[in-house]
Amino acid sequence: MATDKLFTVAGVSKLDGEYKVRFANDVLRIKVLAKHGHEDITLVELPEAMTKLDAVNFIKTVDEFENASAQAAIADYLDAKTPKATAKVAAPKAKAPAKAPKAAKSTAKVDTSDLEDAPF
Repeated sequence: MATDKLFTVAGVSKLDGEYKVRFANDVLRIKVLAKHGHEDITLVELPEAMTKLDAVNFIKTVDEFENASAQAAIADYLDAKTPKATAKVAAPKAKAPAKAPKAAKSTAKVDTSDLEDAPF
């Protein structure tokens, strides 16, 4: 279920060794996260109020989040939250393997008259 709530601050933090995307409406959220044991907290102000999905798509391009840990957290969020296509697409039916073309029958006659006297 998507929400229409908008946020002005987004970023990532590490809690218990796991990086996750965080959202807020004030950078003072850093103090609250730190108080609750979060480490490596990086939050940035967004250029405008955004939905969570828009905010994550924005921060994935910001220099502060170019490190592998932040990019992995962002990718995990997008994988989990990006709407999937609801219409089921039928898998294409497998075609029978293509048959190799039959070898052309040789119409050339071979002269075997010299072989007739060959010993067996």
